[in-house]
Amino acid sequence: MLGLLPLLFFSAQTFHYWRYGGMGNLLWMCNVGDLLLALGLFLYHKELIRAAAIWTIPGLGVWVYYVGPAGGLSSAVAHIGGIIVGMFVLRKVRMDRTAWIYAFAWYLFMQLVSRLLGPQLTDTTSAPNVNVAHHVQTGWQNTFGSFWKFWLVMTLVVAVGLWVIGKALSLLWPMRSFEDN
Repeated sequence: MLGLLPLLFFSAQTFHYWRYGGMGNLLWMCNVGDLLLALGLFLYHKELIRAAAIWTIPGLGVWVYYVGPAGGLSSAVAHIGGIIVGMFVLRKVRMDRTAWIYAFAWYLFMQLVSRLLGPQLTDTTSAPNVNVAHHVQTGWQNTFGSFWKFWLVMTLVVAVGLWVIGKALSLLWPMRSFEDN
């Protein structure tokens, strides 16, 4: 039943973007992460739960820095509610040492989906750079001469960041025994 909460968070964001345009914004890791968390909870699939829970941490950080409360109620609920549900569930399923790899695979998959579908889902003339999958993030153009160099460095930073988050969460909620996997 707990899976209904992140599904509700994602649904609220879906309604918001449908009503105000920009359906491509649903593809942001933090938004679609609520959907992944709901799916993981409905199926009791620990790897999906862990991957989604890991992503709630950078998702909340990016949201606070770039959007914050100005994003509206559905945005706040999606980000704050997602991390609350994710951390609550991690107490039960615990964190294993390889969870960050699933979170990283999810990142690579969403990079591809964002690159292929993001612009088609947005009804604005300038499509958002969802998951930074289309061009160099504003402010970094002088550092990186091409998108692919930027993407490679960003991907390495994301991998290290996910490993660090996974490690911290596994210290907080370690696996109790081999059977827990």
